[in-house]
Amino acid sequence: MRRFPFYGKIALALCFMAWACSWLRVEPFYRYSFFPLWLGYILTLDALNRARKGSSLLHRMGGRFPLLFLVSSLFWWIFEWFNNFVQNWHYRLDQPYTPLAYFLIASLNFSTVLPAVMETTELLSSFKPFHPRLLAEQTGPRLPLPLLLGVEALGLLCLVLPILWPQYYFGLIWLCLALLLDPVNNWFGRKSTLAHLAVGDWHFIVLPLGTLICGFFWETWNYFSFPKWYYTVPYIEFWKIFEMPLLGYIGYLPFGLELFALYQFVLLLLRQKEDHLPF
Repeated sequence: MRRFPFYGKIALALCFMAWACSWLRVEPFYRYSFFPLWLGYILTLDALNRARKGSSLLHRMGGRFPLLFLVSSLFWWIFEWFNNFVQNWHYRLDQPYTPLAYFLIASLNFSTVLPAVMETTELLSSFKPFHPRLLAEQTGPRLPLPLLLGVEALGLLCLVLPILWPQYYFGLIWLCLALLLDPVNNWFGRKSTLAHLAVGDWHFIVLPLGTLICGFFWETWNYFSFPKWYYTVPYIEFWKIFEMPLLGYIGYLPFGLELFALYQFVLLLLRQKEDHLPF
């Protein structure tokens, strides 16, 4: 274990200060505490990764690290579009916002999702039980085309069903993008969940687990915050942990795979060969 970097201490202090401002409703900072809280979380975990491994996302990406925040914001707006159909989560705002102000503040907050999940997952993967079999420089085998097309068709079905019958198939929004994009990533030589499964790399569960941990913190810090979100999820509105029904936490597991598939797909579109993820 190396010395904990100084920026990690600053980030940890930022995280606790933003948390306190949020829950204690410190004017005017509580309204804008989400981004600094999660930025503090992200950089604290990055410092932990640097201390444990001598490397981290920030260390490897350098000036390109902010790009993770940009693509994260784009990713979550996709899920906001899905929510137009399923109406599973809603926002309680402290005041009316103009459309432009809402878009800018929401985009800034959404930008923390992907970096938080990737930093958490990297920290977990540094422990021996979660060491992935396919490492950063490996993409794994290309699967047979008929199998990839079958997964693609299943992904298309999982996309259409929640749009047509959201009251029954709302949960499929947390799976459809992974099924649609993962076969494309695999065929064109990007990293994919399918490749990890093909080589029996069940340690890849570290990605859904890392997302679930982030989900726990999202729901914890949201509970006494304002603005905040709440849920209306058919059939499972019981046994709530914070605002989220207990069974709703299951959705965080495939959500991690969707983030991974989206990230790899963006790298494919940009023809970016270098990948800074540790798995």
